[in-house]
Amino acid sequence: MPRELPLIVGFVSDLLFAVKIENVAQRLGYQVAWIGAAAELGEEAPPLPYPVPGERLSGRAGKLVEQLVRWQPALLIFDLTNDQIPWRQWIANLKSSPATRRLPILCFGPHIDGETAQIAQNAGADAVVARSRFAATLPELIEKHAHTPDTAAAALACAEPLSAQAEQGIALFNQGHYYEAHEELEHAWIADKGAGRDLYRAILQIAVCYLQIERQNYRGAVKMLLRVRQWLNPLPDSCRGVNVARLRQDVQVVYEALVSLGADKLSQFDWSLARPVAFIPSPPSPN
Repeated sequence: MPRELPLIVGFVSDLLFAVKIENVAQRLGYQVAWIGAAAELGEEAPPLPYPVPGERLSGRAGKLVEQLVRWQPALLIFDLTNDQIPWRQWIANLKSSPATRRLPILCFGPHIDGETAQIAQNAGADAVVARSRFAATLPELIEKHAHTPDTAAAALACAEPLSAQAEQGIALFNQGHYYEAHEELEHAWIADKGAGRDLYRAILQIAVCYLQIERQNYRGAVKMLLRVRQWLNPLPDSCRGVNVARLRQDVQVVYEALVSLGADKLSQFDWSLARPVAFIPSPPSPN
């Protein structure tokens, strides 16, 4: 899916509302993707005999998290009358997962059904409005609730140099000292109050992923790579000298390798895929 425009994902099966959402979204400069029924995400996984917190890694809920992590949409819209979507479960899952909980969720439903609205709010929806208000004020609702990255602020922050702690953290990362790299990058992230701190947070989470692979913790490794996209995706392809475009590619390659191996074969992980952080050479200074 092309990502030149910010994305809205609609969990809507009503054709009239879908057309209205798409028309308004396009006028405001968004593109729209649809998930009208849970079955579109494949077969449901059998229930686990025990609760698993955080990111769902299997079944339809797991595929939903994976897809939204890949897309990083600006807004999710749920029709609470769409009985083909388990919105109670999905909203709660998305808002409890560190990989997706920052995604804003807007719901609309019957005006007189206050109980349904309360259920959606309790699950974590950021806003629940009546269908009539949704239809009448959709442009205002999208502009109010959609979250788009501040690319100008990110570009400005990324033009700054790496901090000394970040340089040391990345050097440790590239030497395979992932625990020490995480410690240094966390200090760098805490000290930096601007948009550029997301670069440090992303690399330290990748370091934690590699630590989890070393410890044979499949769920921990996969969860880290699900979470890291929200920090990497808004950054420009080059940030403070780091080749962010390649870093995104490396994350995707490692993620696909982990999913292909599964928990039982994690010991077979190909460590050559854990490539060092690459830098973009500075242009030569004019003579």
